[in-house]
Amino acid sequence: MQENTGAGYPGDAGVTDDFDLAGVPDAFQRLWTPHRMAYIKGGQHQFKNENDCPFCLGPGRTDEDALIVHRGRTCYVVLNLFPYNPGHLLVCPYRHIPDYTDLTLEETAEFADLTQTAMRVLRKVANPGGFNLGMNQGVVGGAGIAAHLHQHVVPRWGGDGNFFPIIAQTKAITQTLDEVRQQVADAWPGETDAE
Repeated sequence: MQENTGAGYPGDAGVTDDFDLAGVPDAFQRLWTPHRMAYIKGGQHQFKNENDCPFCLGPGRTDEDALIVHRGRTCYVVLNLFPYNPGHLLVCPYRHIPDYTDLTLEETAEFADLTQTAMRVLRKVANPGGFNLGMNQGVVGGAGIAAHLHQHVVPRWGGDGNFFPIIAQTKAITQTLDEVRQQVADAWPGETDAE
């Protein structure tokens, strides 16, 4: 390990620990995001059951407040509160279940149908070049909220993996969540719309 001399920035020596972490210049620019602290502090264990699960509580709120873009019979579609890209959607069953194998046949069919519709709507609204689809199963599988199954539908564009997120560890989102929610909800086909 390189010895910290405190040279570089005034006051570094006073705030740098034995591991040379704080105050040591590195290649990362920090953007402060205190709004994420509520999620970070609670971590995986903040959502224990249906009474505190955001995917269970969301459908009880207005679509605008919960960022819901479509409500189906057994599943619904919501914008991700912390999107990887603009238009990042989540398909969720209403039931509080953790695993894909817990879905009934009816839920599985609607879950798949809503995922396909989400892709069609995002193509219409934002013209992405591709998508990432995925479910992280369990805490060790990377699920942010492991207790309630949800599938990510992330639109992708050429160049969205540019230098900013790669070098600067920063992602720029160009629209507010309420603007994206409204565009996607308005473009979602109704019961009588032909695909």
